[in-house]
Amino acid sequence: MLESRARWAFVNPSGEDKQSEEDVLRQLLSQRGLQEEDEIKRFLSPNLKDLVSPKNLVGIDKVQNRIKNAIKNKEKILIYGDYDADGVTSTALLLKTFQELGALCDFYIPNRFLEGYGLNKEAIQSAKESEVKVIITVDNGIASFEEISFAKELGIDVIITDHHDIQGKVPDAFAIIHTELSPAYSFKFLAGVGIAFKLAEALLGYFPKHLLDLVAIGTIADLVPLIGENRILAYHGLKELSVTNNIGLSILKQQCSIIGTVTEEDVGFRIGPRINAVGRLENASLAVELLMSDDTQEAKDIVEEIESLNSKRQELVHSIVEEAEELIDHSGKNEIIFLSGKNWHEGVLGIVASRLVQKYYRPTFILSLDESTNTLKGSARSIEDFHLFDHCIDVKYLFTSFGGHSQAAGMTLPAENEEELIKHLNKRLAQLPEESLQEKIVVSQSLEINTLSKRLIHEIYKLAPFGMENPKPIFHLKAIPKEINQIGRDQSHLKIQYMKGSERIESLGFSYGHFMKDIAPQTPLSIVGELNINEWNGFETIQMIIRDMKIEEWQLFDHRGKQNIDISHYIRNPDQCLLVGNPGEQFNHLGKVYDYNEALDFQGKVMQLILLELPDDLKDLESIVKTHKPEQIHVKFQVEKSLYLQAFPSRDDFKWLYGFIHRTKTFDVKEGIPEIMQLKKWSKDWVIFMLHVFNDLNFIVNEEGIIKLTENPDKRDLFDSKVYQDRQEKAEIEKLLNYTNYKQLKQLFTSWYSE
Repeated sequence: MLESRARWAFVNPSGEDKQSEEDVLRQLLSQRGLQEEDEIKRFLSPNLKDLVSPKNLVGIDKVQNRIKNAIKNKEKILIYGDYDADGVTSTALLLKTFQELGALCDFYIPNRFLEGYGLNKEAIQSAKESEVKVIITVDNGIASFEEISFAKELGIDVIITDHHDIQGKVPDAFAIIHTELSPAYSFKFLAGVGIAFKLAEALLGYFPKHLLDLVAIGTIADLVPLIGENRILAYHGLKELSVTNNIGLSILKQQCSIIGTVTEEDVGFRIGPRINAVGRLENASLAVELLMSDDTQEAKDIVEEIESLNSKRQELVHSIVEEAEELIDHSGKNEIIFLSGKNWHEGVLGIVASRLVQKYYRPTFILSLDESTNTLKGSARSIEDFHLFDHCIDVKYLFTSFGGHSQAAGMTLPAENEEELIKHLNKRLAQLPEESLQEKIVVSQSLEINTLSKRLIHEIYKLAPFGMENPKPIFHLKAIPKEINQIGRDQSHLKIQYMKGSERIESLGFSYGHFMKDIAPQTPLSIVGELNINEWNGFETIQMIIRDMKIEEWQLFDHRGKQNIDISHYIRNPDQCLLVGNPGEQFNHLGKVYDYNEALDFQGKVMQLILLELPDDLKDLESIVKTHKPEQIHVKFQVEKSLYLQAFPSRDDFKWLYGFIHRTKTFDVKEGIPEIMQLKKWSKDWVIFMLHVFNDLNFIVNEEGIIKLTENPDKRDLFDSKVYQDRQEKAEIEKLLNYTNYKQLKQLFTSWYSE
């Protein structure tokens, strides 16, 4: 057996999964609440005509008039953005809009480390000194009460465009464009760049399709629900991004090795992280400059700098993750992870926290310690059933600053408050049921190897782009692999191959290489993961990216005849491992070794049974297996002199030896055995064995090395001899356990499990 890392929640637990391509797609649509033909059509074929008009946004007319007057009067406009991909693309989108309108416009993005998120008074004062009359926020502003009041005092009109949650009241801004404040605007989940796009459409007076490439990046990168309008914008935005005329984006795509159709995964794992890397390590203005560039060489230079920052970001994350893992206390499995370091870079702490949550599935706080102020500052990421915002806001007095939502948060707190915060959070975590502390993977359907086809995967991809509220489907596959290999530079990944007729189907488990030793041959392996088509050198292969795996039956690991195999590498838990053999120095490194008699009396829990020697009696081994029914059996028998491979003396051989002793009258062992060996070319062991059989049958007597025949012995069959029987039985055991093939040996053990 092999336990899964996560809980598998099957959408159809009854197992009534359809297997045809059309049925699989229909079932996936139904799981998304889509059953009527018209709503299915709208979902599978997103139409720009289904977008809500920006006129339904409260305040849009007021903003249009204010911007129109600003342009007419040549007033300076400042776009105030944010340092993530949503904020950067929102900023660039409005800059391009105002360029087209001929406005006097500039932008400002605060420094993450010096200014933090959102509006700040110093930046507003600087804008006043630059004679800015209008500030338009993108992806921020809805919580900047004091800053907006300050701007108003300075005579600056602030227009807020934001998508973050409204906390009760709103700032006293000139205007606020927000879906929550617009009852007639039916879709409430636009990203910051979605709000900015609606404003651009209203200002330009037409639908600016050419700006959808930026909308796709910001929407996908900000992890907003990819349903409704967001699905339409992302769907058509990806198409626009695939053929974009934006020079900066074109160069960035080249750097990311993106050719042809751009997918949401290209944005989520290649484009988005590079844009975000700028704001994580430097000032995000560089990313805006890339998106605004109309010079190829300038764009190449910026992309080169961004790539360098992204590499640095990756190195920092890797380094901090390694340091953090060394600090984790694995004894507290049901406690939060709360770690801090003196030189940890603040810009990547959220990524580090996410990595640790993925691995350990515990709420994780990663903070940087400023020794000069004795202050902790950093990020937290959570698990599904632990609401970070609610649990932290209950003790908000412990924080200098705090913000976030259910799954992610940023914070600053005095270091002396750490202990009280950890105690509070652990108390809340302890209130969760045990199953909440294990990751849940929602499995859409179970499929069979013969069902998998490229056509099926193309049907599944009609649901793309995938994202929040429209996750990429996870499928379950149970089959016996054809081949399993460790791959990668450090052998850290797992490649599993199946065969569908002559077609090869692959599954890849990234960072699953260490499971290689836990998967026995010819064993049905259950995996869950995402299906895709891998293209390489013009060839297409069906592929599943593994999210988790398990084996639901006992396994046999066959190490017979293998040299240089260290069994200790296979031992999971020494306390639940029963090693059976003849105790000796050669096994000291493995731990305590029991002989078969001791093993029969073993009372502990046995998850692994490791057989180092053959039993003298097969029933002993059978009894051990039946009693403990271990999850794994490992066989590596030590057979120095094979009885099975040696020829067994025939009746004629025994007859000849008996006649030889009869002729010599008295048989001196020291002289007679060498003579027989020379005459018959028999081994010494062979002769001694035959003599022991005669002695056992009372055919001979041995008086101090002189053998004589017994007078008038009873007529007995050779098989009556216990010595004869033991050797025959040991040879049979050796044949059965050491020389049968893997399939036959497994069938033998399986018969014992089933009884």
